[in-house]
Amino acid sequence: MPRIAYFGPSGTFTEMALAQLESAHTFDGPVERIAAPSQGATLEMVRDGVADGGVVPIESSVEGSISATLDALATGPRLQIVAETELDVAFTIVGRPGVEPAQVATIAAYPVAAAQVRLWLADRLPHARLYTSASNAAAAEDVVAGHADAAVSTTLAGERLGLTVLATGVADHDQAVTRFVLVTPPRQAPARTGADRTSLVVLELANEPGSLMRVFAEFASRGVDLTRIESRPTRTGMGTYRFYLDCVGHIDDTAVAEALKALHRTAGRIRYLGSWPAISPSGSPPPADGPAAAWLDDVKKGVNAS
Repeated sequence: MPRIAYFGPSGTFTEMALAQLESAHTFDGPVERIAAPSQGATLEMVRDGVADGGVVPIESSVEGSISATLDALATGPRLQIVAETELDVAFTIVGRPGVEPAQVATIAAYPVAAAQVRLWLADRLPHARLYTSASNAAAAEDVVAGHADAAVSTTLAGERLGLTVLATGVADHDQAVTRFVLVTPPRQAPARTGADRTSLVVLELANEPGSLMRVFAEFASRGVDLTRIESRPTRTGMGTYRFYLDCVGHIDDTAVAEALKALHRTAGRIRYLGSWPAISPSGSPPPADGPAAAWLDDVKKGVNAS
């Protein structure tokens, strides 16, 4: 039975994402779930061999990329993304048994969650003081511990802890979605499906005019569609950044493979984060290589190919 770590504690959206991956038969059978206190701790369990894989959030349609996950993937021994899933995200406001909304003076929330219900809180609980929690489920635990009167959490966490539901379906934006990824030690990428996502990090880039543009050109010149371009500080000095890139396609697509090889030659240190089936494909697929490969093969064989 594989051991799969997840950003916990029990009752988080990440645990729900893990359950969704199980339902989709991502694993060969049942898994042992291991809660971890942070995204970084989840991935360290995989690196240390404590877990066979880890599930972490990587992108929110409302707040963008999850910086803690990106930073953890870029540092330490390389890990690889092999699968993803998406969850529609709406929150449940839970409180101490017997508490009424008008009595809520403090509300616990994970910062990413607080950002997604900011308008709702301002309208419904304008006088409540925000208490920062380590995760959505931890926010509910903070209510039990007496740190706050209520929490922005999940229904699952509230039920497990015996808390009162004050509101459900709470979200400032309709159709808010969070994407979660399954991360493992480096391995062969899942088979190409034709609707895939490839991700990498440019860890170091020469600080000279045009260096980033040359990275983009390696993809553009080969018809590979970049769907995410993001920078994060390296934390080694002011003005030093690493760049995260997602593109449409798979490492087994010739155009994607050629772009990765070119970057390895010219762009300094890069880290391949994986190629895997995309749940919600977007962008244009890389150009088919069949006709060009057949023409080149004929030329090599001396066939009179026009």
